[in-house]
Amino acid sequence: MKLVIFGLTLSSSWGNGHATIWRGLCRTLHRLGHRVVFFERDVPYYSFNRDLMELPGTELRLYSDWDEILPLARREVEDADVAMVTSYCPDGIAATDLVLGSDRPQRVFYDLDTPVTLARLEAGEPVAYIGPRGLSGFDLVLSYTGGGALTELRERLGARRVAPLYGSVDPEVHRPSEPLSHYQADLSYLGTYAADRQPVLERLLLEPARRLRDRRFVIAGAQYPEDFPWEPNVWFVRQLPPADHPAFFASSPLTLNVTRADMARMGWCPSGRLFEAAACGTAVLSDTWEGLGDFFEPGREILLATTPEEAMAAISLPREDVARIARAARERALAAHTADQRAREMLEILAASGSGALPAAPPPLPAQGGEKLVRA
Repeated sequence: MKLVIFGLTLSSSWGNGHATIWRGLCRTLHRLGHRVVFFERDVPYYSFNRDLMELPGTELRLYSDWDEILPLARREVEDADVAMVTSYCPDGIAATDLVLGSDRPQRVFYDLDTPVTLARLEAGEPVAYIGPRGLSGFDLVLSYTGGGALTELRERLGARRVAPLYGSVDPEVHRPSEPLSHYQADLSYLGTYAADRQPVLERLLLEPARRLRDRRFVIAGAQYPEDFPWEPNVWFVRQLPPADHPAFFASSPLTLNVTRADMARMGWCPSGRLFEAAACGTAVLSDTWEGLGDFFEPGREILLATTPEEAMAAISLPREDVARIARAARERALAAHTADQRAREMLEILAASGSGALPAAPPPLPAQGGEKLVRA
């Protein structure tokens, strides 16, 4: 099967979670005998932080101008079995017009940012990667978030067939590693700065750091502002490429997961960091949201906290207790959350949708007064 994808990025893991997910999925698809063509707009902030140029079985098509790449994109789509547009694709609306204009491939939209999409709709803000017709023209809509988000995609954006396709981990990249002294910490955190994550990061890492001056904390990621409230016992590591994640996770017994606010409100929204840290054999301390127990069992495979006191209690657990949780989490991640399993799930969903085994919802009723589904 040939899959053509119009996405955010495959070539750079800087400041986004899309690239790492797609790399794992593409590796598995190649092993299963499929071919991927990935179209990515060549933008400065990714080209300056590029950490991948080639992937077996995947053709990366970097382009600077949509009109210039359009003839090639049209040829690839017409020869595809599946044509997919993803959230945050810089040319998402133009790519959607191209994909929906062809009846040759199965036409798919994959929203890797569903809670953000829905929050913008709720606030009346434009969604740059979805056109005024919403998602009603696609044969299938995949969502990185499950639960009520699937109903919202149907009701608010007209999606007819919807299925969850959660994040995953590539065990070839994320696996137990030797710790490095300059990453050493009692609690680590890996994530791009986001204002809506800051209150939770404040409660679960920065406030414990203020109270536990004899403990060491490390934050790694991109886009942290100059006025970030650093503490003397909190160290900073700039953006890490995926190849360095295992050593980072291995250098602390416990790592923190903080969920974007829109995602936490929606629930059933596991970040890739949960699976990556678990696969590396590091215990995870996480904020809470509905559905988390479907992915890791609280208390046995993951630790949860909502207050500084709960975070401090987790940090103070005996190392053997934390190590036992880490082992259980790694077993769960490798059994249920690998890129191999997600790619196979995607193929099964595509097959079910294409054969009609995945039933379609009736088309949405027209909006009153001719109102558009999406404010573009």
